[in-house]
Amino acid sequence: MIPWLTIAIALPAVGAALVWALPRTAAKASPARAARTAEAGGAAEAPAGGGGAATAVRPATTAAGGGSAETAKRITLGFSIATLLVVAAMALRFDTSRAASLQFEEVHPWIQRFGVHYAVGVDGIALVLILMSAVLVPLVVLAAWNEHDDRFDGGRGYFALILVLEAMMIGVFAATDVFLFYVFFEAMLIPVYFMIGRYGRGDGRSAAAVKFLLYSLAGGLVMLVSVIGVYVIGGSFLWTDLVGEGSALAAVDPATARWLFLGFFIAFAIKAPMWPVHTWLPSAAGASRPGTAVLLVGVLDKVGTYGMMRYCLELFPAAVSWFVWPVVGLSLVSIIYGAILAIGQNDMMRLVAYTSVSHFGFITLGIFALTAQGQAGAALYMVNHGFATGALFLIVGFLVARRGSSLISDYGGVQRVAPKLAGVFLVTGLAGLALPGLAPFVSEFLVFVGVYAFHPAPAVVAAVGVVLAALYILWMYQRTMNGPTKEGLTGLRDLSARETWAVAPLLALILVLGLYPQPVLDVINPAVERTVGIGSGTADAAADGGSEGASGTQEEEGDAE
Repeated sequence: MIPWLTIAIALPAVGAALVWALPRTAAKASPARAARTAEAGGAAEAPAGGGGAATAVRPATTAAGGGSAETAKRITLGFSIATLLVVAAMALRFDTSRAASLQFEEVHPWIQRFGVHYAVGVDGIALVLILMSAVLVPLVVLAAWNEHDDRFDGGRGYFALILVLEAMMIGVFAATDVFLFYVFFEAMLIPVYFMIGRYGRGDGRSAAAVKFLLYSLAGGLVMLVSVIGVYVIGGSFLWTDLVGEGSALAAVDPATARWLFLGFFIAFAIKAPMWPVHTWLPSAAGASRPGTAVLLVGVLDKVGTYGMMRYCLELFPAAVSWFVWPVVGLSLVSIIYGAILAIGQNDMMRLVAYTSVSHFGFITLGIFALTAQGQAGAALYMVNHGFATGALFLIVGFLVARRGSSLISDYGGVQRVAPKLAGVFLVTGLAGLALPGLAPFVSEFLVFVGVYAFHPAPAVVAAVGVVLAALYILWMYQRTMNGPTKEGLTGLRDLSARETWAVAPLLALILVLGLYPQPVLDVINPAVERTVGIGSGTADAAADGGSEGASGTQEEEGDAE
């Protein structure tokens, strides 16, 4: 049997090692050289505000280290495309009739003394998230082609970190050993920390990187306590040994199950990001390069919502109904709060980050509605959000690279000088507000159907977020693209061929999944039905230790189904 998942994890890791092994020939630019570069249109600092200064990009080839940077980019692009081809070949061999069960499984002893295994496998949900990750990485590399910074290593380190992060992202979605999942979950922090703190934008990048790291480490430490508890009670780290009615974990008393559930949930809520532990995201996204923001919001944050479905719901079904209404309440706050703050932003990177806080509220709302439609919509939302928000971040990045600023007030009338860029901006923005015919609409509609079947009140409150989404997206477009062209923008160039290649696949996916999402739903639905079945089957046991309201929730869900 071909070890598809191991190959998919190893390929980008090998590519990162090759990139990092390239000779370090870049030198730190002198002040005189930096001034000459700025005069030539290479670098400029935007005024601080709404998330900090935004730094434009130096030319791709410099006198020192240009050849090394070009080689690093080619290697990174080559290995990311190779990884995509491997993942695509694996997906074509995925048996949709068994999408609820793990496929392409590999189990090898790792730390035998403690029962830790290198165990990987995918169900339908994990597969589509791995596919999404593999699609986004080469597009990010293309979009960041001219973004290397010769302050350190001519961009070699940045592109190596992209590949390291890709290996971690595939690993965290594929892991079927709880300890291995935790290792990937924590290891992802390292490349992201340096991608923000060392290679980010503006003077606040170091503080944003530290904030991201502290929040994530705090959540990880809480989860570690639950991971240890799972092993002590369940006697194994293997996910297949821990789920099901016959496992020792299923027989744990309700109070212990709630504490274990809470340990995992806190870590996933921080990663998601969910109100009130979301504050690291706007700072991190605002200080990141656009490519980093795409991977941070488009993929890494999905680890939180994926973890809620895979670990919180399936490992601790007896505790789920006790937490349903609190999580639904937090989700509604995230939807409204994130949307309102997005409306008030003047920094485009921070605005898109706050929209994601709102969107993730819809995802967690669909998950904890505990209905088949809600969870299918939430799983599909993870994929669609990755493509739509990834495209929006890339377009914002192209604007920042041209103008040297991410502040909305520095733009106006862009559509007169760059109509293609403005058109793509409009399409990606409309996808962000879930316009019918575009991919996010399908997933958002399914979430609403599932939540309404759970209880009408949360669905009505969440609908306010849809109205607010139209406000922040259309207002941002109006202020940046419409009206008279601002001084300094008259020579703004339109999308280049490379930039078009970076965003065109995302636009195509947004349109295709908006018009015909059934193939993805066919892969997702069996895994969703398994999760919903576990929650429904333990509703009575959870109600014995939970609240009366939670029990009523489960009864309503059963009536709706």
